[in-house]
Amino acid sequence: MRIRGMVLCAALLTAGVTSASAEMRIAEDRGGQIGHYLQNFAILRSTGEHVVIDGNCLSACTLVLGVIPRSQLCATTRARFGFHAAWMPDSSGRPVTSTIGTRALWNIYPAAVRHWINRHGGLSRKMIFLQGHDLDGIVQSCDHDIQHAHARSNRRVVHRPVRYIAGNAASDRR
Repeated sequence: MRIRGMVLCAALLTAGVTSASAEMRIAEDRGGQIGHYLQNFAILRSTGEHVVIDGNCLSACTLVLGVIPRSQLCATTRARFGFHAAWMPDSSGRPVTSTIGTRALWNIYPAAVRHWINRHGGLSRKMIFLQGHDLDGIVQSCDHDIQHAHARSNRRVVHRPVRYIAGNAASDRR
């Protein structure tokens, strides 16, 4: 787990230095330790890169909603955010809800996300999913960005390098 976090951090740092016009695409990310995600998303925020959620963004990955500015973030029709209470393993390795971790998550989420979570039962051990039309007003649609990009470029398609994060690992696809 620690190695994956370091790989992601290194990829984000490299990307920030090499390509200001790139976008980060997050897909099939199952989450991990809150601290790692906060650190990596803070680095990503500082690059100014556009972040596309294009699939599952679960658990600690959902912190993207509170760390990355709305103007840098969009979601495709495949985007699905999964929320649950934070947990830590006890002495025997079994998960135990972390009140401090859950409070940290709560404080980082924007008000619209907290409101949605409250309407769907709050943060508990059960994962709840935010997707589809429920994302309206919380995360802008990437389709909207694509339409505006086409209009600004007189219907020419602008190709930019895209990096993917899937399963906590970053890889380049061109």
